[in-house]
Amino acid sequence: MKAIILAAGYATRLFPLTKDFPKPLIPIAGKPMIDYIIKNIEEIGINEIFVVTNNKFANAFEEWVQKKQRNSKIEIINDETMSNDDRLGAIGDIQFVIKKKKIEEDLLIIGGDNMIKFSLKEAYELFKQKRKSVVIGYDVKDKEKAKSYAVLEIDDNKKVLEFVEKPQNPKSTFCGICVYFYPKEVLKLIDQYLEEGNIPDAPGNLPAWLITKDEVYAKTHDEKWYDVGGFESLKEAKEDYGEENVDIEELKKGNI
Repeated sequence: MKAIILAAGYATRLFPLTKDFPKPLIPIAGKPMIDYIIKNIEEIGINEIFVVTNNKFANAFEEWVQKKQRNSKIEIINDETMSNDDRLGAIGDIQFVIKKKKIEEDLLIIGGDNMIKFSLKEAYELFKQKRKSVVIGYDVKDKEKAKSYAVLEIDDNKKVLEFVEKPQNPKSTFCGICVYFYPKEVLKLIDQYLEEGNIPDAPGNLPAWLITKDEVYAKTHDEKWYDVGGFESLKEAKEDYGEENVDIEELKKGNI
């Protein structure tokens, strides 16, 4: 299995902090956010990782990977986009890397802004057992809160029955996070997804579509997870990982 870290976004909700600096390299307790993600990936034995980014931030990632002590082969892939207006979208970037690197193996896809305080081992074991796509469901424990996420309906056998973006009446409190295990047989379906004119952004759109074509399973967790999308979640993550009294106003000024 190989891994793709999605890091080609422009993080406009974190401007000016990310105006000229990629979000996954923002330090959390002294280490770039992406370092924690690399650790999550290496813990399950994956040692070939592609970080897909854009032309604006490719040099910053190249500098990071040159300085990083690592056990894995990490390659930076530039999708050649320049701004939010011409970006390929997360699913477009997945397809871009698969074609560029001629990937024919199983794949782990993970968002470059996911701070995950649980192991991916159980989800990986489920994937190996089922040999089907596996998503991770995070329990937000509140149906009102779940309305802001992509909500999973899961049966007793862990099969995903429904994957609905921001439902008005959530059927569960399990929300899909940006961690997906895909068997190699599914990769060719990504072309079909995009050729049909489906949305190339928001990676959760792909498994939501896949459940109409194939079985998809879910491993659920309720341990801490942060989707670092804005200043509040960035502050929470920094403090949870050990930083003290993070000043959100300083972050908003662009001071890390």
